Amino acid sequence: MNKDIKRIAIVRLSALGDIVNSAVVLQFIHREYPHVKIEWITEEVFAPLLSNHPLIHSVHSVNLKKLKKERSFSALSKTVSHLKSLGPFDLIIDMQGLIKSSIVARLIGKNTHGFDKNSTREGLASLLYRTSSSIAYDENIVKRNSFVVADALGFTITDSMLLTKEKVFPSTEYKHTKKDKMSNIAIVIGASWESKKYPKEKIAFLTNELKQNSLIIWGNEDEKKDAEWICENSEFATLAPKLSLVELVSYIGSCDLLIGNDTGPTHMAWGQNIPSITLFGPTNERMIYENPKNIAIHSPSDVNIFKINKNDFSISEIEVKEITKKAMELLNGI
Repeated sequence: MNKDIKRIAIVRLSALGDIVNSAVVLQFIHREYPHVKIEWITEEVFAPLLSNHPLIHSVHSVNLKKLKKERSFSALSKTVSHLKSLGPFDLIIDMQGLIKSSIVARLIGKNTHGFDKNSTREGLASLLYRTSSSIAYDENIVKRNSFVVADALGFTITDSMLLTKEKVFPSTEYKHTKKDKMSNIAIVIGASWESKKYPKEKIAFLTNELKQNSLIIWGNEDEKKDAEWICENSEFATLAPKLSLVELVSYIGSCDLLIGNDTGPTHMAWGQNIPSITLFGPTNERMIYENPKNIAIHSPSDVNIFKINKNDFSISEIEVKEITKKAMELLNGI
């Protein structure tokens, strides 16, 4: 342990699921360095999720997507000046390992740490780090995130620590309506790629098989239309309200179980210690920290994590009866 470390910056810009799987390290850093000030740099859209975290001293946001779209020199100059003004830091950890995140880290200061050139898909990013960590790219994403931070700070995050972790985000209880003593099951239907989505027809069938109160979570208007279709075709499905990221934490954290595709809101269940089933097609279990309470069901596809096939729609081949069986086992505490 380096007792001289008093202020660190974590760079993890996006996406939602990756931020959930990264923010788990906060409690472990605090355990080893109870007096350190942790500051987080993220994309503007995710800042509200992190801003009220009791273990984060400050959240600093950037809008790289807007910069890329508008190509404004003035806006770029302001962003660069803002990042340069944040220091000095004793240590800056880039948890993302991309060229854009390594540039952000280097603008903040010189004491940068990240993945080495063989541990990330954009190896050039490593040129901007003062020190680096080596871990296989195809290793579990939560273990990768935990390792790069712990390695930088000189301690170890074990499987036992991850299995007994506290909730990743603070939350309040969401008052779900109880229907005839049914369990409340959150069902996430959206994803960044169409091939990650489980067909809405099968979701409607699933909710009817479960015979529990299925809460259909949506994130945009297209997903809302699919969610409404599911509700129209299932007597057990209920449309979830429009939720902010902060509200989503409480909403999911107050459910009995979550079933969803490989996407951010699904990962939130693991973050909040809620039982979950993640359905995989073009991606695989590397994306979650699988344990007896948070499990994966995969399609028959043989996934190559180094060359993801976004046209792999095999998730539709997962049988509803298999999901139903696992869901009831989790609800019954098996």
